[in-house]
Amino acid sequence: MSKKVATISGDGVGPELVKCMLDVVDATCVDIEFIQIEAGALWWEKHGGPSLIPDESWSVLDEADACFKSPTTTPGGPDSPKSVAVSIRQRFNLYANVRPIKTFPNTNPPLGDVDFVCVREGTEGLYAGKEMQLDDNMYIALRLITRDACNRVARHAFEEAFRRSWKTVVAIHKSNILKQTCGSFLEEVNKVSVEYPGIEVWEYHIDNIAQQLIKNPQIFNQSILLSTNLFMDVISEECSGLVGSIGLIYSSNIGDNYAMFEPAHGSAPKYAGLDKVNPVATILAGALMLEYLGEKRASENIFTAVDQVIAEGSVLTYDLGGSAKSSEMTREIIKNIK
Repeated sequence: MSKKVATISGDGVGPELVKCMLDVVDATCVDIEFIQIEAGALWWEKHGGPSLIPDESWSVLDEADACFKSPTTTPGGPDSPKSVAVSIRQRFNLYANVRPIKTFPNTNPPLGDVDFVCVREGTEGLYAGKEMQLDDNMYIALRLITRDACNRVARHAFEEAFRRSWKTVVAIHKSNILKQTCGSFLEEVNKVSVEYPGIEVWEYHIDNIAQQLIKNPQIFNQSILLSTNLFMDVISEECSGLVGSIGLIYSSNIGDNYAMFEPAHGSAPKYAGLDKVNPVATILAGALMLEYLGEKRASENIFTAVDQVIAEGSVLTYDLGGSAKSSEMTREIIKNIK
């Protein structure tokens, strides 16, 4: 029986990038059913309501084996709903957001070659969305940290290091200031580390690692960078810049029984309909999803094809120094799929 994937085309450049991903996946001949569902700012602007995801879309998400989410826009303002990604992460307890950071061939990275993985707690922290107004002058945002969530994401980070035969997990925190929340996170990381005696824990304050990633990013090669939700949201964005283009960065959101896959970049509405944006992040998020669904060979074939196209350098989008359209680069990737 074929696996089912709930597919969110998203806002801005999302729909055209999802088409690129689906065309590439189709070229691998895997037996997967993609079910298109509504979600995002465009839908919400037409229909309103407390969520960016309609009830009928939640029904499909609940029945699917996984979710693929293209970029969606999150409206601002105090009365607007939480983002699509945060809503899905919290609903399905997708506690580990995983973002590989690896230099692609022939891309001239700004600070040299890098190869590490960012693991971010995905369900709580400031993204719990607990804010309140105390008076006309004072507002409070609650940073929700639980030992259970810290333990789960720490275990995922150590398992990721073990799977890759890497020897270091870098725990990023600010426990000298946030003594209870970051202190608990750090205690749980060290508690889990006892079960992985071959993997070392490096502790870095959030401000220090932000500077070290610019000064000498190679010291973190073949390491797992691990932190709480907002800290790693910021740090993983900095890390993405080390690869040279956010259009190359893909990610997964993993729970015990469900997963969501997405490119790391936003919806870029100014480029919508221009067939211009780099499709690689979306395509490789799709490839990562295939691996999760048991289609390892198809996943590997896509990763290899993308590497070949980027290394050859003749059909690249503008962010990689080329002039190809999104669809042209996608067709070139398809040509290289074995």
